[in-house]
Amino acid sequence: MSTTDLPFRATTAEACAWLEQQTASTWTLARLLEHGLTPYVWLDYDAAYPELFGDANGGYAAPIFFEADIARLAGGSEDVLITMTKDAYKIVAKLPAPGFVRPLDGLRFQKKDVERLAGKLKHEAEAAARPPAAPAESQYGIGKAEVLAAFGRLARLDMDKALDDAIGIFGDDGARVKASAKKSKRNAVWNPVTLALGLHDVYGAPLGPLKRAFQSHDFLHAWQDDWNQSLYLLGK
Repeated sequence: MSTTDLPFRATTAEACAWLEQQTASTWTLARLLEHGLTPYVWLDYDAAYPELFGDANGGYAAPIFFEADIARLAGGSEDVLITMTKDAYKIVAKLPAPGFVRPLDGLRFQKKDVERLAGKLKHEAEAAARPPAAPAESQYGIGKAEVLAAFGRLARLDMDKALDDAIGIFGDDGARVKASAKKSKRNAVWNPVTLALGLHDVYGAPLGPLKRAFQSHDFLHAWQDDWNQSLYLLGK
């Protein structure tokens, strides 16, 4: 099945069959949900719930995202129970107890979501298959000014002083390249991948901003593959 064969709103079987061709692996509803795909069901207009439908007098595709509803589906339920969704205006709405029940074959997955997942899995597989690339622009590290520009505000500490003190993750036993400061502190350079991982593990710097740093700073682009490979190997 090619990309063009995937319907705008694919059934579970269609989404699984398409992903099986893209990834050469078996897919099930549980696996789709495990990878974060949002299922939808079509709700025909019901005059008993005017606030849910608004102007959508023909009905609309309602997303299923509530944790308990997803867990029930992933566990192998024979139908769909929706206790919370979004209304026609995309505002979260709690449904009256016990919720809406729909047939399991009424589930649909958006084409763009399925294609995005396939692209993500392909990228991860390619990154895992190739060895970390050696940085081309900077042979062995980045300087203090670059470290401060990329990571200076991502952890609760005086980064400037920590780099000068060169203790722990900031020293030769951590991310600082050994002997780079032998002649002068001004010559010191740090491995940005090792340093970023240390900032996350030791100082709790969140991974999101760290990832964005590698994407947004030109002097870190040469280290992007090494960073991605390290995250993959660590399962992060």
